[in-house]
Amino acid sequence: MRYVLKIAYDGTEYAGWQRQKNALSVQQVLEESVLKALNESVRITASGRTDAGVHSAGQVCHFDSEKLTIPPERLPDCLNKILPSDIRALAGAEGKNGFDSNRSAKRKTYAYSLYVSEREMPLKERYAVRIDSAPSKEKLQEVAKFFEGEHDFKAFCASGSSVKTTVRTVYEVRIEESCSYGGRDLKIYVTGNGFLYNMVRTMTGELLALASGKKTVESLRTAFETGDRSLLAKTMPAKGLTLLSVDYGDLLDF
Repeated sequence: MRYVLKIAYDGTEYAGWQRQKNALSVQQVLEESVLKALNESVRITASGRTDAGVHSAGQVCHFDSEKLTIPPERLPDCLNKILPSDIRALAGAEGKNGFDSNRSAKRKTYAYSLYVSEREMPLKERYAVRIDSAPSKEKLQEVAKFFEGEHDFKAFCASGSSVKTTVRTVYEVRIEESCSYGGRDLKIYVTGNGFLYNMVRTMTGELLALASGKKTVESLRTAFETGDRSLLAKTMPAKGLTLLSVDYGDLLDF
């Protein structure tokens, strides 16, 4: 049977999703928890590899087992008794019709969280990035449209990344604003058919630079055309990024 899990985690203490030799990863902790809970060694595949420090509210992963008899919907409760408090299994299901958590994904949505303040707010620092000032929500939304559609995002990808193509389609970039603890909060939601390493974090930095007039639309277009990373703004820190959801159409409905 193919077991499918929806996972949430605070990525602060982890070196990303993927197993590494000398650092603790979410994949390692999850696989070790399955071994401890069910006495079976499995290899877990995720929808994508979140970077070190990146969080998730809806990562989807799967593993295969011919021995386990536990119903998939009961697996989260079983694992959550063993998992550390910063990782939780939210839902379980059986993967049918050739479901693959990575290859079957239709679209993903990420959120990048910012807060505007002269000083750090301890209650926000773990999941959001502080900036001294920010353009209006309306100005940010106005320039967000330049990222939507199909583009070659090579310039937004970290050097050394190995992918077949750097062309991706961004379906929507949406800005939301709120207030908490007397300060201004911004969330940038990005939905696309897939994302490159550092892509959303670099998009966020470029979006802020465009909206504030530090960068131009012309330089952005040139970056799309040439793949020149030096034309773009800085890549924002990992802690502000959260994988919100992965959509599989009719194949999976959590």
